[in-house]
Amino acid sequence: MDAPLEHTPSQPAADAKAEPNPAVIPVCPGRLVKIYISSGHDYWGRQGEGRMQSGIREVQTVECVAGMGLRGDRYFGFRPDFKGQVTFFDAAVVEEIRQTFKLPKLPASVFRRNLIVEGVNLRDWLGKRFLFQGVEFEGSQECKPCQWMDRVIAEGAEAFLKSGFRGGLRAKIRSGGMLRVE
Repeated sequence: MDAPLEHTPSQPAADAKAEPNPAVIPVCPGRLVKIYISSGHDYWGRQGEGRMQSGIREVQTVECVAGMGLRGDRYFGFRPDFKGQVTFFDAAVVEEIRQTFKLPKLPASVFRRNLIVEGVNLRDWLGKRFLFQGVEFEGSQECKPCQWMDRVIAEGAEAFLKSGFRGGLRAKIRSGGMLRVE
């Protein structure tokens, strides 16, 4: 893997009190290929309640709000310091699922992850702060798949996604800004 690019916050003026060892925040490489947000959940309810119909919307830009999430998404302001303010998902995994389960037209939206990226090893950012398109994130947890994947994709999709960090990365938003599909 290439060494990550780094961003060093601007140096303080000579007469200001300097913080020792200013933080260096690596820049996450890669390209944002899809953005999805949803106003609500879309899973099946318990004990025969049926499927919720919140749907998911593809957008070209989205506002990231520090500590809150993606404006317009179901987890926006969910609870303080929530680990899943945003989810990243590898576009290569979308292709693997399509090939493995012989579903060439399976939409990336079915995974219900916010940011579909390519050229990024998401596992590398777990437990780390990073910049992506100028917005600071902190990789907080693997986004482990649930039974939903077997229902909306095919039997065995959940197990397939549980191996190799294929479920994606949950992250906290540490600074605000806009993300754009490239």
